[in-house]
Amino acid sequence: MVRDPGDLYQVSPEAPQLGDVPMLYYLDGFIDAGGAGRLLTAHLLGALEHIEVARFDVDSLIDYRSRRPVMTFAKDHWESYDAPEISVSLLHDGTGTPFLLLNGPEPDHDWNSFISALLSLATTLQVKLAVGFHGIPMGVPHTRPLGVTAHATQAELVEGYRPLVDRLQVPGSAAALLELRMGEEGRAAIGFAVHVPHYLAQAAYPAAAVTLLESVERATGLSLPADALREAAHRTDLEIARQVEGSDEVTEVVQALEQQYDAFAAGSGNGLLAEDAENMPTAEELGAQFERFLAEQQGRGDNPDA
Repeated sequence: MVRDPGDLYQVSPEAPQLGDVPMLYYLDGFIDAGGAGRLLTAHLLGALEHIEVARFDVDSLIDYRSRRPVMTFAKDHWESYDAPEISVSLLHDGTGTPFLLLNGPEPDHDWNSFISALLSLATTLQVKLAVGFHGIPMGVPHTRPLGVTAHATQAELVEGYRPLVDRLQVPGSAAALLELRMGEEGRAAIGFAVHVPHYLAQAAYPAAAVTLLESVERATGLSLPADALREAAHRTDLEIARQVEGSDEVTEVVQALEQQYDAFAAGSGNGLLAEDAENMPTAEELGAQFERFLAEQQGRGDNPDA
C-alpha cells in the first residue's frame, strides 16, 4: 500500500498564504564538517523571529534506538524529554522578505515517502527555490578563503562556481535526494558544501557558516544577519592563529597545505581531494596542542556567540 505523502506532515492553521518563497534546509545526520550547516541554522533561528508553519511525523521517520533522544533526570524523577522535531519555519530577512527554513534530524528510513511529502509541502507552500547547505572536510588551510562546491538542478544556478570533480560516487543523504527529485520534476534547487580544513572538521568552525550564509544570500537575494557569526569566526580565527604560532610542527603542516591550495588555485595542482593519501596531513599531525583547542571548540556547541 502506497502511503499518502500528506499523512507525514501537518500544516499549521496559522500558516500565512505565501507565494514564490525560497526554502532553506538543513537535516542533521549527514556529514557537516565544522558544524557549518548546524551553526548557520542555529544562527538564523536565534537571530530572526520565526513561526512554525509545518511539522513532520517524526515517529514515522526516526529510529529512536539508533539516536536516543535526551532525557533529563533530576534527583528522584524524570524532568524533561528532548523530543526530536522536523519542522518548517517561516522567517523574514532584514528587508522583510519571507523565507522558509526546514530543520531537524535526517530521517532514518522511509526516505522516498519523506521526499514525496516534502515535494507536496513545497507545492502547498509555493516554494520557488530550495537551498541546502553543509560542510565537507577538505585538504585546505584555514589561512586561505574557504571554497564552496555548488550543485543544482539547473546549470545557471551555479554559474561562477568552480567544479571540484567531474564524477564522484558518495554515500547518499536525504538532502541530496530531495535535490535530485526536485530536478526530476523540473523544480529549482541548489546545494552548497563549504570546504572546511580537515583538521577543523570536528570543531565548531563559524567561518564556514559565514561562507555558507554568503552563498545562500547570493542564490536567494535574501539579506541575512551575519554580525554574530562574523564575530564568532573572528574570535575562533585568532585562537587558531595563536595555536599555530606556538607550534613549529603545526606551522609546517599549515604551510604545506597553503602550497597545495595555491597550486590548485593557480591551476597547476592535482586538486584538493588529496589523490596521494600518504602526503595528506592528518589531524594527528597537527599535534596535541592543536587537538586540545579543537576539543574546546567542539564543546562550544551551536551558539556562535559563546
